[in-house]
Amino acid sequence: MTRGNQRDRDRERAAARAGGSKAKTKEDGLTPEQRRERDAKALQEKLAKKSSQAGGATAAPPNPKATKK
Repeated sequence: MTRGNQRDRDRERAAARAGGSKAKTKEDGLTPEQRRERDAKALQEKLAKKSSQAGGATAAPPNPKATKK
């Protein structure tokens, strides 16, 4: 047997990776409404920061299909 305990170690690492990602999603203790409000506020701040860096330009370019007829 040339592999030794490689399979066992890999199983342990895979179990640790699978268990770690699930615990992060519900640790904040917020209700879905509170989470939506938090995310919306963060998105608004991000857009405001981006628009201020662009010199006050709009965050999204105008829709070209709306102007063409």
